[in-house]
This record gives sequence, structure tokens and C-alpha cells, in this order.
Amino acid sequence: MKIAIRYYSKGGNTQKLANALSSELGVPALTVDQGLKEDVDILFLGSAVYAFDADPQVKEFVKNLDVKVGKIVNFSTTAMVKSTYEQVKKLADQKNIPMSEQEFYCKGAFGIFHKGKPNDEDLKRVKAFARSVVK
Repeated sequence: MKIAIRYYSKGGNTQKLANALSSELGVPALTVDQGLKEDVDILFLGSAVYAFDADPQVKEFVKNLDVKVGKIVNFSTTAMVKSTYEQVKKLADQKNIPMSEQEFYCKGAFGIFHKGKPNDEDLKRVKAFARSVVK
């Protein structure tokens, strides 16, 4: 099974999750400015909501996908909203890429909110999530 991890992170929260996924799956976690060069079965795509929408860099990454992606698996950190699933699903739907119903999200530190998040427990949970997706 071919797996890729891509993410966008302004404050480092989503990057922490991406690095934990990378550690668990043995796949490099790369930023969305590094496009996919080959077909993948699973694309773990990490993002956060900025101004109630997906960041323009995430939008551009999905828009420019020109390889076959079996499915996108969303992971995200958020300060206020539940997750980025709906925003990413809209992007995937535009490219006719299936979106897994499985997703991982947790709170991320933002200003005075959620200090220390994601924490060690969140990183353990994202690793368990990765195992459940690829089993």
C-alpha cells in the first residue's frame, strides 16, 4: 500500500500530528508545497481552519493534484471549530477524490487557548488512528 502524508501548519500544531503519523507509518511528512509525484492509495492530508475555511495553500495543493489518489484521510488541529473535514471534503469532491469518513482532529494551541496542545496523549491517539486506517 502506497501512503503519503502532506500537511500545512502555520503554528506548528498540525506539523506535530504529521510528524507523529510519519513516525508511526514510516512515511515522510512533507508540507503541501511538495506535490505528489506518484499515485497513492492513501493521502493523509493535514490542515487547520483559518478564517472558517481551508488555507489557500491547502486548496492549491488539492487543486493541483495530478496523480491518482485512492482516498484522502483528513487530520487537523483546531482552536474553535470541530475539524477541517468539511472544508477538505469540498476540495476533494471537486477533484472526484474519495474522502475517508475516518478522520483525526484535536485542539491546537492558539494564543491563550489550548496551551500545550496537541499534547503527548493526542500524539498517541493520532498514531493509533494511523494504525486503524492502514490495517
